[in-house]
Amino acid sequence: MLRRAITLLLWRTLALLMLLLGLIGIVVPGLPTVPFLLVAAWAGGMGWPQLERWLLEHPKHGPAIRRWRDHRAVPRRAKWMATAMMCASTALIALTPAPLHAKIGVPALMAVVAVWLWTRPEV
Repeated sequence: MLRRAITLLLWRTLALLMLLLGLIGIVVPGLPTVPFLLVAAWAGGMGWPQLERWLLEHPKHGPAIRRWRDHRAVPRRAKWMATAMMCASTALIALTPAPLHAKIGVPALMAVVAVWLWTRPEV
């Protein structure tokens, strides 16, 4: 019984944390919203069905969450925006005094993410 309560509390905490980060992403340029809401809906489904339902029925973000769940799809506009942000981040890191391994490793990781992102369907 205690184990179940702790597990439920952890899922709800994760859901709330991701929801909070998603809300911050609405007002902070460059911080994504939908990926955090995807995780919030997933964690909500594990321990807070009301929150999951609310996110899935949300008029603005619900369709993106459902599109990801149903088809693992990412809209073309989101792909372009993410790619542009990764390119801007690469330019910024190149201009900093970061170590060489960071100047190579971070853009390489972002390139892998970009390739993965562009292989997702656009339903």
